[in-house]
Parts: sequence; structure tokens; C-alpha cells
Amino acid sequence: MIKQFLRDVDWGTLDYMVIDTPPGTSDEHLSIVQYLSAAPPVAAIIVTTPQEVALLDVRKEITFCRKVNIPIIGIVENMTAFVCPKCKTETEIFPPTTGGGQQLAADFNLPLLGRLPLDPRIAKACDHGENFLTEVPDSPATVAYKEVAQRIVEFCHGQS
Repeated sequence: MIKQFLRDVDWGTLDYMVIDTPPGTSDEHLSIVQYLSAAPPVAAIIVTTPQEVALLDVRKEITFCRKVNIPIIGIVENMTAFVCPKCKTETEIFPPTTGGGQQLAADFNLPLLGRLPLDPRIAKACDHGENFLTEVPDSPATVAYKEVAQRIVEFCHGQS
């Protein structure tokens, strides 16, 4: 299925293709690397949550990317805190007991692209087929998503 998706589909001209995979170093990851190697440039964005159990898997993924020579654009920490849609108060749901994505980025000498807060309006917008970024432009999550996107674009333009 991965081969069919990556090799047999006529995607036309793309600026970017984003492939979201679960953490780990499974056969699926190896297949993706194999089939995309003919279509450089390929780079990874590592996404984690702040808790240690997620960071353990992500460390393996970083090691995997480095072994197969996939450049890593940076790390995004997701679900950093819950942001109340009404009062904007932030509450850590998953406290980073070992430093979270920020410490992970420092440990691997990678940039931290951003920290994305939880906002229940994101799921609601997705369920209704709406663009959260335009529907709730004042949300701290919207600001964080746009900052991460800008850092990715800057990296990609710097690689041209």
C-alpha cells in the first residue's frame, strides 16, 4: 500500500507532501524512506508530546532518521498545555518531567520549531470541515501553528 501511495499515484506538482507516521522504526518507515529516496529532497519534522513515554519513542525516531540520512527540520511539541477557550488560561496536562520537547531538541542539537497547545476548538473545527486557523485567529493555538509553519517554510527556503 505504501508503494502504491508513493509511487503509483500521480500527485502532479507538489510544493510539499506531509506523511504522518506513528513514532517508531517499523517496516513502514523503512518502506517510506526507500520509496521517497528517488524523490529528494526529503526531510522529517519530529512531533512529540511532553511526557517521557512519548519522548522515548521519539528518541528512537531521531536515531532512525540520522541512520538513514534524513535531515530533521526540527521538533514540534504537541499538547504542551490546555488553553481555556474562554479565559485563555494555560494548564499543563502532561507535565514535562524530563524537559519535554525543549530538552529533547537541546539533547539532539535540533531546533524546537514550536510548542502547540491543546484547544478543543481544533477538533470541533475539524469535525465541521472548517479551517481552525481562520475560524479562531485569536487562539494561542493558531498563533503557535502559524509560527511553526513559518519556521518550516524558512528551513525549506534555506535548503533551496
